[in-house]
Amino acid sequence: MLPDHETLLVIDTATEACSVALFEDSELIASDHAVMGRGHAERLVPMIAALPDRGRARAILVNCGPGSFTGVRVGLAAARALGLAWGVPVNGYSTHSLVAAMAFEAHPDAQALDVAMTGGHGEYFVQSFARDGAALSALGSLPPEAASAACVHDLVAGSMAEPLVAARGHGVALTLLPDARRALLLPAPSRGLTADPVYGRGADAKPMAVQGTG
Repeated sequence: MLPDHETLLVIDTATEACSVALFEDSELIASDHAVMGRGHAERLVPMIAALPDRGRARAILVNCGPGSFTGVRVGLAAARALGLAWGVPVNGYSTHSLVAAMAFEAHPDAQALDVAMTGGHGEYFVQSFARDGAALSALGSLPPEAASAACVHDLVAGSMAEPLVAARGHGVALTLLPDARRALLLPAPSRGLTADPVYGRGADAKPMAVQGTG
């Protein structure tokens, strides 16, 4: 688990948003944020280099996904490389945990909510959360109709919140993307994931069958 008080670099490239943030004693001292369709790998390194002391920190926190396959890998590769170079710990968090924390800050009366993010092949990544950050359901990758049925709470947050709420015909939609600058909204247990990818769905490619030689 990451200590509460230290210099911390946060990297978030799992979705359309690419962001970095540098904290010192839990205070945000520098950051950058951009929403882009692609190009995270080219944008991330200059973002980090522009931070004070080129972003050097005593710990690193990175978004592990789910989200874009490439985006998840870009953020994790950078975090692991810097962690190794600096000799500092690298921990992770999930896209959905951070979006939930950001939504609860915006809606302080909500006790539970659903997060719906863009998935692959037209599906939504969905998961439900309680106000304390605890997951109320497992992460799922579902077609829009099934996602609408699975998300039962009034408040829905995430990149696909508006179409989901429109499809089911009720609720409040809050369009959000994860933002490294808001990472300290996460409860401490949600900042302690192993820095491994969370893809949200299985690989699309299937291994080719090996045919016998006779």
